[in-house]
Order: sequence, then C-alpha cells, then structure tokens
Amino acid sequence: MKNGLIIITCIILTIGTCGGPLLTRLYYNNGGKRIWFMSFLSTAGFPIILIPLFISFLSRRSSNLNRNNAAKTEPFLMKTPLFIASIVIGLLTGLDNYLYSYGLAFLPVSTSSLIIGAQLAFNALFAFFMVKQKFTPFSINAVVLLTAGIGILALHSNGDKPANESHKDYVVGFLMTVIAAVLYAFILPLVELTYKKARQEITFPLVLEIQMVMCIAATFFCLVGMFIDGDFKVIPKEAKEFKIGGSVFYYALIVITGIVWQGFFLGAIGIVFCASSLASAVLISVLLPVTEVLAVVCFREKFQAGKGVALLLSLWGFVSYFYGEFKSGKKILDKPQPSETELPSTLPVSDSIA
Repeated sequence: MKNGLIIITCIILTIGTCGGPLLTRLYYNNGGKRIWFMSFLSTAGFPIILIPLFISFLSRRSSNLNRNNAAKTEPFLMKTPLFIASIVIGLLTGLDNYLYSYGLAFLPVSTSSLIIGAQLAFNALFAFFMVKQKFTPFSINAVVLLTAGIGILALHSNGDKPANESHKDYVVGFLMTVIAAVLYAFILPLVELTYKKARQEITFPLVLEIQMVMCIAATFFCLVGMFIDGDFKVIPKEAKEFKIGGSVFYYALIVITGIVWQGFFLGAIGIVFCASSLASAVLISVLLPVTEVLAVVCFREKFQAGKGVALLLSLWGFVSYFYGEFKSGKKILDKPQPSETELPSTLPVSDSIA
C-alpha cells in the first residue's frame, strides 16, 4: 500500500511541478497581470482534497460498524496543536506563493525553474538543523553542484532578460524567486518537524487534513492581498481582454491552474510523509529540468550557454544524490541481521533438544 501511495504521490507531484509554472506563465504571457491572484490560485484548489477526505471518513465509519464499535466516527482526525501548526505553515506558504508568483511574472520559466532548483541546498541545511538529516558525500556533492549552478545562472542573467522588460523588474523578480526558494526550503523541513512533534499518529488521511488547513490559511492570506490590491475589480476586465479565447479560456485556465498547483503541494508534503523533506526537495529538483525543456518548447524561451551549464550541473547533482541513496540502501540490505532479530524456532522444546 505504501509503495502505491508513493507512486501516486510522485505522479501528482510531477504534474504539479511541471504544469503549474507553465500555466502561470501562460496567464502572464497573454495579458494577465494580477500577481496576488496567481498567488491565490496556487492553493485555491484545496476543495478537491475534500473528496479523498470524505472517502476516508466513510471507510473509517464502515470499519467501526463492522467491529461493532459504538464510538462516534469523528469527521476530522486533527487535534488543536496540529491545527495551529498547520495554520502557521499555511501563512508562510501564502507568502512564498506571492514571492514565487512575483518572480515568475518577470522571469522566463526556464530561469525560474533553475533558481528554484537551488532550494535543495537550503533544504539540506535546514533539514540538518531541524530534523537531524544525515548526509553522505554524495548528498553533499549534490548540494554543492546545485549551488554552483544557480551561481552561474546569476552571472549570465543579462542575456536572459525579456526585451519588453526593464532591468530593475528583472533583478527584483530574480531576487524574489531566490527568496521564494529559500522560504520553501524552510517550509518542507518544518512540515517534517511538525509530523515528528505531533502528539498523535500521522496517517495519510491526517496529512490530507494538514494540507487542507495549510491551503485554507495560504488562500486567505492571498485573498487579503487581492482585496488590498483591487484584483476583484480588475479580473472581469482582464478576462474579456485575454489574448487567447477571451473570457471562456481565461476562466478555464484559472480553474485548471488551481487544480494543478494543488497537485504540487499535495505531492510535496505527501513525499515528506512517505520519506523525508530532503527527498521531497530532491524530487522537485529532478523534475525542474523537464519544466525547463517544456518552457523552451512551449514558449520558445532562450536557452543560452549559461543555462546549459547550470542544467548540466543540476543533473549531475541529481545523479550524485540518487547514487548515494542507492548505495546507502544497498548497504542496509547487504548488512547481516543480528541474532536478536532472527525468528525463534517453531519446534517444541523437546524436539529441539533431541
């Protein structure tokens, strides 16, 4: 069951990681300008989580009935301390969504993805101090390579600036994306720490509840920003003037974007539940080169030598990390089991003496 859960979570994470930035950039490329609105859409798809939560509730109720359990089946599993922690993480996620949406408004998707790839280095650092993540020479090598890749990208950023954009906007967008990467690198270990410190058993239905509370808090945070920035007055006009398909395509794009981004967040914390925050960050980073290639194909973005070198360093870092994990796993499997773990003989005592 756990292997199936990991596979499903990885598929959801893949769709969200690759599709979310492309759909957001499609919005910006065709007349969309509301940054707070895009931040809102990053987590506004949370109602879809109610479907698996409802199925989980029915399953628990049916199980209690089969066991003749007279206790009432509670609709939610989350207790108050975990609820408060989820709200705090959700507000940080809302801020991170705004920083990322702001950066993506002024950067090509390929550049933004390479910057986000640097979160692995920061994630490793935060995971080391917050959840005592163990490192191998291979994981350290991966962190160094990814950090070097983002450094090269920053040095060669001048040739990547869109023609209709000021240098100031590009620099601010670059810095916003870097801050977003650092903040999300902090959020993932914080989620893992919350799992470990929770005074209740963490199950996948409970992970879904945590995700929903986080998304509600993040969405509310962005709603406040939308209200202050006057997005509600501008959105109908923006929909009519959208370059592709008018209002119908605009609202369809909005709905799909919200659902796809929800897949990213659900997949990310799902991998934290199944493995660790570092594993989640690595899988996100692994998928970023795919996003970069899709951005070049879909939006005909520039792909200079600097991006190529940064991409190669990133891929080298990914391979290094996974090779290290493979070797570590093989050592555990090959290690002889201590005698204490051997199963006792099933023979009667008299037979074993004979």
